[in-house]
Amino acid sequence: VQHPMLRLRLLTWDVKDTLLRLRQPVGESYAAEAWAHGVQVQPEALSRSFQEAYGAQSRRFPNYGRGQGLSSQQWWVDVVKQTFRLSGVHEDGVLTLIAEKLYCDFCSAQNWEVLPGAGETLSHCCQRGFRMGVVSNFDNRLENVLSQCNLRHHFEFVLTSEDVGFAKPDRRIFEKALRLSGVLPEQAAHVGDSYTRDYRAAQAVGMHSFLLRAAGQGEEPEVPPEHVLPTLTHLLALIEKG
Repeated sequence: VQHPMLRLRLLTWDVKDTLLRLRQPVGESYAAEAWAHGVQVQPEALSRSFQEAYGAQSRRFPNYGRGQGLSSQQWWVDVVKQTFRLSGVHEDGVLTLIAEKLYCDFCSAQNWEVLPGAGETLSHCCQRGFRMGVVSNFDNRLENVLSQCNLRHHFEFVLTSEDVGFAKPDRRIFEKALRLSGVLPEQAAHVGDSYTRDYRAAQAVGMHSFLLRAAGQGEEPEVPPEHVLPTLTHLLALIEKG
C-alpha cells in the first residue's frame, strides 16, 4: 500500500519566519529611519511601542483593515505613526514622511532575508514535481517582497490574507489554495512556524502539516516528531520517509 505522504501533490507555505525573516528588529529599522529625519529614539523603546501599536491596530482593524475602508498602506502608516507617538514623538509632518518611507522599505529585500535552507528546499521541492503556493497572513506587498528575495518563481500562486479576505487560522484561506490547485486536502501539505495558524489550521481542513520549530523552541501541545522540522532542509526526508 502506498503511503499517503507519497501522494502529495501540493505544498503550501507560510512566509514570515518560515521562508523569510526580518534582518533586524523592527525597532532598529524604525530608529535608523527616524535618525535620517533628525529624530532620535531608542530602538528598544520603538520595539516595545511597535508591539503595542501593532496589537491595538490588529484588534481594531483585523487583516489590515480589509472591508473597513482602510488600505493596507494606510493601516501600516497608522501603526508606524502610533509607534513613534507611544515613544514620545508627536510631529505629524515628519512622522508621515518616516512612515511612508518605512512602508516602502519593508517592500524590499533590504529588510528581509531568506532563512537558511529555504531557497534550496524550495528548489528541491520544485524539482520533485510538487506544485507550490503561498498561504500567508501578509499584506499585498508580499508578491514584491518574494520577487525581490528571489523566491517568487517557485510558486504557482501567492495567497495573502489581505487579498483573500480571510486570515489564518480561518479555514477559507486554505480552501482557496486547494480550489486554485484543484487538489484534495489529503494530497496537500502546509509548512509553517505557528502551531495555531499553520500546523493546526491546515490539519483542520484535512491537509497534512509540518511545523518548523528550532530545537528547544515551543511549548505547544505534543506534535508528533515526524511533523516537526528543526530546519527546512528536513522537509524532503520527512516526506520521502513518510
